[in-house]
Amino acid sequence: MTEQTTTLDALRMSVRRLRGIVEPLDADAIAQSAYPSEWTIAQVMSHLGSGAVILQRRLEDELAGTTTSDEFAPRIWDEWNAKSPRAQVDDGLGADAAFLAALDALRADERDEFAFVMGPIRVDFDGFVGLRLNEHALHTWDIDVALDPSATIPTPIAALVVDRLELVGRYTALPTAGDPTTITVQTIDPARWFVLELTAEGATLAPSMTTGNGDIELAAEAFARLVYGRLDAAHTPPLAGDPAIIERLRATYPGP
Repeated sequence: MTEQTTTLDALRMSVRRLRGIVEPLDADAIAQSAYPSEWTIAQVMSHLGSGAVILQRRLEDELAGTTTSDEFAPRIWDEWNAKSPRAQVDDGLGADAAFLAALDALRADERDEFAFVMGPIRVDFDGFVGLRLNEHALHTWDIDVALDPSATIPTPIAALVVDRLELVGRYTALPTAGDPTTITVQTIDPARWFVLELTAEGATLAPSMTTGNGDIELAAEAFARLVYGRLDAAHTPPLAGDPAIIERLRATYPGP
């Protein structure tokens, strides 16, 4: 990955990658379980497609200075849940591409002035794209790994995802058994360092300015999957450190 790669570049890569994985699949393939197994591949595509429609509407409303109705998202979810599996896949790819095109179409001044607020979350244009990128990359893996158990998130995409884990880590962490503790994490591909503070209330995750060996060392894409609850034993690459730490972090970030 070059220094010029942006969050939007990474999202373009992920959109192309998803299409390449899903477009050739037949009816039997899209009906099989994804990850987590409670969802089929078609249902993951429905989630990504409906999410693209909702985010595009939020983007358009923000640019127009209007507020998105609270009823809009539930209506879209109902509409997509009612689609056939084939339509969920095909329409999902279409909505995914349309949202990316809408992002690409924004002028430089519109990007500079853009601000998105949803509850306690406030992000600029790059942060808004990053919200989609993280969701997109992890759900693409959900599909890819159902077809190829050795699948990982490609490094150029994971490099952008791993730098945006602090927000999701704040909201998805659960209290875990054991004394409060501090865990340092070193990632490779790319190299990053993080500090996790585990308490009876949950956990906080933050980038660290300290380099050197961490308590655990693993690929950046694997750490991203860990925080999103997708690093079960069957999908854990080689790592360095105490296996008990990984088990505690799995309990902290159980995912879907």
